[in-house]
Amino acid sequence: MTELEYRKAQELFARAVGDGCDCVCAPAAEGALAAAIQAGEMRHAIVGVERYSGPLYQALGAGGVLARFGVGHDGVDKAQATARGVLCTNTPGALDDSVAEHTVNLLFAAARGTVAQAAGLRAGEWAPRMGSELKGKTLAVIGCGAIGCRVAQIAARGLGMRVVGCEVAEVDAPRRQQEFGFASVVKDFEEAVKGADFVSLHIPSLPETRHFLGAERLRPLPADCWVVNTARGAVVDEAALFDALAAGRLAGAALDVFEHEPYAPVAPGKDLRTLPNVIMTPHISSSTREACDRMASRALRSIQLAEAGHYDQMDLLNPEVLVKLGGRR
Repeated sequence: MTELEYRKAQELFARAVGDGCDCVCAPAAEGALAAAIQAGEMRHAIVGVERYSGPLYQALGAGGVLARFGVGHDGVDKAQATARGVLCTNTPGALDDSVAEHTVNLLFAAARGTVAQAAGLRAGEWAPRMGSELKGKTLAVIGCGAIGCRVAQIAARGLGMRVVGCEVAEVDAPRRQQEFGFASVVKDFEEAVKGADFVSLHIPSLPETRHFLGAERLRPLPADCWVVNTARGAVVDEAALFDALAAGRLAGAALDVFEHEPYAPVAPGKDLRTLPNVIMTPHISSSTREACDRMASRALRSIQLAEAGHYDQMDLLNPEVLVKLGGRR
C-alpha cells in the first residue's frame, strides 16, 4: 500500500501480516508504485487520493485489486482498470462519522472565529471578538447521502439548527426528515440555500459536478453565509470563490479539500490563504484513528474476498470487470 495510507493504520496492517497478508509500504507516485508492484510480484494495491492513469493497471494485471483507502474514487480510472481486469474497491461507510464530525467542527470554528482568535492570542493579542451560536441558524446540506445525512442529524438533533437538504436524486424525503432532522429536502439549489447561514457540500467529484459551486451558484448565497467543503476540492471553483470572498459577497469559507493537494492557488493572485475569512485544513476530515482502522480493515477484506473468489461480497466499483475475468464468482 502507499506510504501515507500505511502510516495511517500501521498497527492494523502489521497485524494483517500475521494473518497471512504481506503488507508492503510503497511510494504513491504511479511510476514508482507500479515498479514496486512488478519488482515484488504483488497482486494488489491499497492507494490514497492520487490520480492513477496507466502504469499501475498494467502492473496489477487481471484479478488484481486496486483498493481505494477511502470513499471517493475519482483518482481511479475504472474504465482502464476494467479493460485490464483489475478489480476496484473503496470503503463505503468507514469514514462517515469522521467527515461529519469535522464538518461540524468547521461550523463551530466559523461561528466562533476560533482559528483567528487562537492565532491572535498566540501572537500576544488579547482581543476577544463576538461569535455566534449555531442554535437556530440555517444549514443547507448539498448532497443528502450518508455523510450529508449524518451532518444534518448532528446539526438538527444535537445543535438545534434548521437543516435544509438539497438532493437531485430521488430520495425518501419524509424518512430523511424523520430520521435525520431535515426540515425539508428539495431539488432546487437556490431554494435550498435561501436564507442559509451555512452551506455544506457533500456531493461526489464527477465530471458533471466539477466546479458545481461556481460563480453562478455562489450568486444566490446570502452575504452573511459561510461555505463549508469536506467533499472534494474539484466541486468548488476556487477562483470564483476567492472573488466572492474578497469582494465581501460571502462571510467566509471553511475548506478541508482543494483542487490541488497539497494546496496551491488555482490562479495567480487568488491564494485563499491570504484571505482573513477563510479557514483551511489539509484534508483531515477522514483522518481519525477510528476511521483509518475501519478503512484499512475494509480494504483488506475486499482483497481477501478477491483471493477467495467471492467477488459478490466485495465493495466493487467496477462490477463489469467480472465479464473480463470470465464470469468467475
